[in-house]
Amino acid sequence: MMEGKTEKKKLRKHIIGVLVEDEPGVLSRLSGLFSRRDFNIDTIIVGKTAQPGVSHIVISLTGDERVIEQVEKQVNKLIDVVKILDLNPGHSVVREHCLAKITASPKTREDLVNICKLHRAHVIDMGADSIIVEVVGKPEKIDNFLELMQKHGVKEVSRTGINAMQRGNGHGNGGK
Repeated sequence: MMEGKTEKKKLRKHIIGVLVEDEPGVLSRLSGLFSRRDFNIDTIIVGKTAQPGVSHIVISLTGDERVIEQVEKQVNKLIDVVKILDLNPGHSVVREHCLAKITASPKTREDLVNICKLHRAHVIDMGADSIIVEVVGKPEKIDNFLELMQKHGVKEVSRTGINAMQRGNGHGNGGK
């Protein structure tokens, strides 16, 4: 008897932008939709747009093609959704903002400042035993920078989550 094959699903990171009416409860309904369907959100950020009354929600998630397709279909059904945008790196600019508090003694401070300059990170605060560094870039760049800083001692990290904007005309695909 042949055992059933378990087909491995190809998981990938996906970024969607959701233009929504700027109304109370929209974010709650959107996150509730993800929760009810057992979809996990990796990061989510919300901000105003150039269009009055419209906010932009950027969601990053990991899933196979079926999950991602399901998410887009379900999100598109929400009444407050104006448009869904595919914000994957191939046709979008993707960035993240990070603040990191790094252990810094008088001995290591100069080296840390030089490392930050090499990685286009900015020292924005210096304390007696630490520095706070600001790093902006692709999530992978931030991951690499934080990994490099581990040997010096990373005390605290605050990351915004992924933000993205389509290149070119910005009309996106999908939407109502």
